[in-house]
Amino acid sequence: MATKQTEPVTIISLRKLSPETPETQPKESKTFTVEDAVETIGFGRFHIALFLIMGSTGVVEAMEIMLIAVVSPVIRCEWQLENWQVALVTTMVFFGYMIFSILFGLLADRYGRWKILLISFLWGAYFSLLTSFSPSYVWFVFLRTMVGCGVSGHAQGLIIKTEFLPTEYRGYVLPLSQVFWLAGSLLIIGLASVVIPTIGWRWLIRIASIPGIILILAFKFIPESARFNVSTGNTQAALATLQHIARMNRSVMPEGKLVEPILEKRGRFADLLDAKYLRTTLQIWVIWLGISFAYYGVILASAELLERDLVCGSRSESESGVAVTLPDTEENHSPCHCHVFAPSDYRTMIISTVGEIALNPFNILGINFLGRRLSLSITMGCTALFFLLLNICTSSSGLTGFLFMLRALVAANFNTIYIYTAEVYPTMIRALGMGTSGSLCRIGAMVAPFISQVLMSASFLGALCLFSSVCVVCAISAFTLPIETKGRALQRPQDPSQWSWKLVTLKRQQLQGQKPKTTAGSPLLHPS
Repeated sequence: MATKQTEPVTIISLRKLSPETPETQPKESKTFTVEDAVETIGFGRFHIALFLIMGSTGVVEAMEIMLIAVVSPVIRCEWQLENWQVALVTTMVFFGYMIFSILFGLLADRYGRWKILLISFLWGAYFSLLTSFSPSYVWFVFLRTMVGCGVSGHAQGLIIKTEFLPTEYRGYVLPLSQVFWLAGSLLIIGLASVVIPTIGWRWLIRIASIPGIILILAFKFIPESARFNVSTGNTQAALATLQHIARMNRSVMPEGKLVEPILEKRGRFADLLDAKYLRTTLQIWVIWLGISFAYYGVILASAELLERDLVCGSRSESESGVAVTLPDTEENHSPCHCHVFAPSDYRTMIISTVGEIALNPFNILGINFLGRRLSLSITMGCTALFFLLLNICTSSSGLTGFLFMLRALVAANFNTIYIYTAEVYPTMIRALGMGTSGSLCRIGAMVAPFISQVLMSASFLGALCLFSSVCVVCAISAFTLPIETKGRALQRPQDPSQWSWKLVTLKRQQLQGQKPKTTAGSPLLHPS
């Protein structure tokens, strides 16, 4: 009897509980964002190919920029140039870079990173080849300015890399891209040491154009950024790209449907100066300007120190360089200095250039453990110190050591600020943020030649103090940046209408005793 009485109680209690089950609530379809897909797919073969191809853009850019440093002594002699005329060449290259950095940044946020990268390489290769046929100094300056315009678009390669890399790998893979810049710098210096004394600087420019032409053919293996595609509403293209990456990496896609808000307004200056990013943007601009000023100051100062013997370290006459014999005419009794690099000078440039990767392991550790801000402020402070140490009377080996450390430090600075800028802005203004920063950066690069090639001849200590002071200002600015991007997912703009839906969902899950479900790209975690 007791057992028979318990059975209906069990049945009644089940029937009483049944209306309380969430049968009437509609099931939510699973969705995921590009950020979720990138993190789920993980790092694999696609990212290795991406690293090699997009990283090689640094080889081309380094060769085009460093070309001026190794060609300057030769054109100074060929066209009997004054100091300010030699400095003007570099300044105009960076002037073109500055103007087109903004333009390419705007276009990349509106029409795609891949297209702008391809156009910039075609542009750069075309005008670089034309430079080798320059009949005069004026034509040389104009054509190199056009090359600077094209090179400014190469930053889109870094943006594509950043937008495809999982969060935990960005702090390791992006700094390693410095290897490609180093390779390009060493390649152009090595070629110059062989080509200039034999067949001349014009053939050096032609040979230096070849890597860029080859790389254009490799771009077809890299797709457009999936983050850009979804921001324009082209979800199918983004999905196809992510599925292709998953197949290459032998991984899986997240379950559900790819969703992302469509951005009607992309690449607007007003967004960069919005209250949320205003302080960050202004401080980033100061840092970019200062880092570029110091970086190209070191490169050009290295060439001037070797060419002009501005420090007390002495060299024997046998090593003092190769004199250029010119006809004994009144025209050639110019006050300008005419002295091309000797083999020992090329060796010193190569050693100091290798310094750019010397601190890379420490830079990677600093970025990933100390954070972007603290790491940058430390390396900027050390850069200021080593600029002042250049004033110490030392031997040729001592000078090489100081230049080695300076190149290592300024390269670490560039590594860190490139990563920080690419991470701190959301997708809709990321390319514009990089473009405007690159543009401000070129102002520093435009001023640097007049300090390294003109002021340094008049006041060596004054030039060093100026470089050091700028680095101190940048160190303070880096330390006080309001946002730290270490371990932070790439920001994507959110549709404000989704906020209430997310909050209602969270509240309902809490009332039902469920664990709230959030994703890596959720506004609840990353309200950008």
